[in-house]
Formats: sequence, structure tokens, C-alpha cells
Amino acid sequence: MHNKVLFHAMKALNHFGFPVLRFNFRGTGLSAGAHDEGRGEVADVEAALQWLKREFALPIIFAGFSFGAAVGLRVACSDADVKALISIGTPVEAEGRVYSFSFLQQCAKPKLFVSGDHDQYGPHQALEALVARAAEPKELVFIPGDHFFDGHLSELRLTIESWIEEQLAV
Repeated sequence: MHNKVLFHAMKALNHFGFPVLRFNFRGTGLSAGAHDEGRGEVADVEAALQWLKREFALPIIFAGFSFGAAVGLRVACSDADVKALISIGTPVEAEGRVYSFSFLQQCAKPKLFVSGDHDQYGPHQALEALVARAAEPKELVFIPGDHFFDGHLSELRLTIESWIEEQLAV
């Protein structure tokens, strides 16, 4: 919740006046519960989206980083109130896990995928193949760097801001 990637994504969204909810998944930081291999974390995303809907009468743009993107995209694609999706550091392969993103084939919402060109959890070719299978509209942007965009966080932020600006113009 407090890493530099999430901070820059939040600043990009705040640039347009969007309120941002950052949260820890169960068992992370000071949150209650224990990590549930992505199953219970789906409920965490659903609860966060429900809270946003109660608090704000605005369209929702989902943005997730790494594991948060893998879990959150699944929930956000099927939620009618989520209008656009941003996946940062999409983990195609991580710590012996291979994530399934087959649901993206039916997800017709605007999608931005941003990855470091040397992301250890989202190898270039694997991420290109994943995005190729996703429904339109979609955009894939590679930024120099690794999974955490070290030395390139401002480029990450500008990429997100530029994409949101395009979405708002549609």
C-alpha cells in the first residue's frame, strides 16, 4: 500500500481529481487475516469496490499493481461500475505461480497494461501474448526498468496520466 509504484499511480489518478482507495490485502501490513492464495483476496477487492460505490457517486477506474492487478482485474472486469482498468506490473509468472487471465478475453472495458521492459514477473513475450488475447480496447506500454520501475517512476505516472486523458476524451 505504501510502495512507490502505488504512490505514483495514486498521484496520476489524483491529477484528474479522482479519489483513490489504497488498501492492503488480508494478512499484509497491519490488516487482519492471512494470505489466501488469491481466493479470499477476491473478496477484499469486492469489499473495496463496494465501499467506493457507497462513498462516491463516480465512475470507477481500477488500478492494481502486481498481485493486486492479478486479483483485482478479475473482479473489476465483471463489475459494471468499473469503467476502465489499469494493470501495473502484471505478474504473468511469479514465484512458481502462473496466473490465468482468460477472463480478459471477454472484458471489453478499456485496459492499460504497464510493465517494466525487464520485469522479472512479467516477461516481455509472455505479457505481449496475454495482452494479445485480451478483448479490445487495450494498450500495452513497456517502460525501461524492472518490476518496480526503479528510476522510471515518473514515466509510469506520465503513462497513466496520458492514458486516462485519452479515456476521458472518448
